Amino acid sequence: MIDETVEEIQEMQSHSSSVVAVRATRALEELLEREFATVEEYIRSLERNGSVLRRANHSHASLQNAVRAVVDDVTDADPGSVEEAKRLTQERIDAVVSRVESGKRLAAENAAEILDDGATLLTHDYSSTVLEALEQATEAGKRFDVYITEARPRYIGRKTARTLAEMDGVDATLITDSAHGVYLEDCDRVVVGMDCIVDETLYNRVGTFPIAATAAQLDVPVTVLGSASKIVSEGFVFENEFRTGSEVMPEPAEGFAVENPNYDATPIELLESVVTDEGRREF
Repeated sequence: MIDETVEEIQEMQSHSSSVVAVRATRALEELLEREFATVEEYIRSLERNGSVLRRANHSHASLQNAVRAVVDDVTDADPGSVEEAKRLTQERIDAVVSRVESGKRLAAENAAEILDDGATLLTHDYSSTVLEALEQATEAGKRFDVYITEARPRYIGRKTARTLAEMDGVDATLITDSAHGVYLEDCDRVVVGMDCIVDETLYNRVGTFPIAATAAQLDVPVTVLGSASKIVSEGFVFENEFRTGSEVMPEPAEGFAVENPNYDATPIELLESVVTDEGRREF
């Protein structure tokens, strides 16, 4: 399970950072089924596999924090037996997963309250928190027109569009990334998720920065949604991920290079607000 989860994270089959954090943390449950002769042997395995899971994606603050929390808490507890260590591991996994999932849910609830009925929105990439916020808002009777960028080169936005198309109360329209400047003039708000916020900078799917910059030029407010655990003040250095150029151009590149960054950096002064499980922070 751990090896499969690492491979899945590396291939980005799970697009939501909250989902990635939960799956990485749950993957540690595999150790509970193994036999260990001593507590020391178990702790070494927990630390080693925790490091393997965290190395699967250095850019996901939620993944890093969730896995590290389990490993550190069990290690610091200094369990007296393998059975106690396993019990503590399960307890910490359940607690961390609950915190991640409740954080996303509460952030979505807070966001649903501030989304105005009848608003025209633009969103980028795929954010489970954004989708949950829109679902809660529409269940409360609100209606929205939503433009969704494709999020090239992997077209993750198409997944968002398909999900929104099935949601009562949402009129969804898929657009190319470069067309956001055309449609932002008709929008009341940009709503996106976040991978993390570190040192006054939002890191999110590449393409977020130009959308936020254009929105600022057009006086369209940008709201970011996500768990407060994704806002990091210390102890984490964001590392961008550069994916294979074949996602951009499948045929061989002859005489030129192909770059494919996964994320970009948006200064928070381009944002109007961040909504988390702890409430709304305006800039």
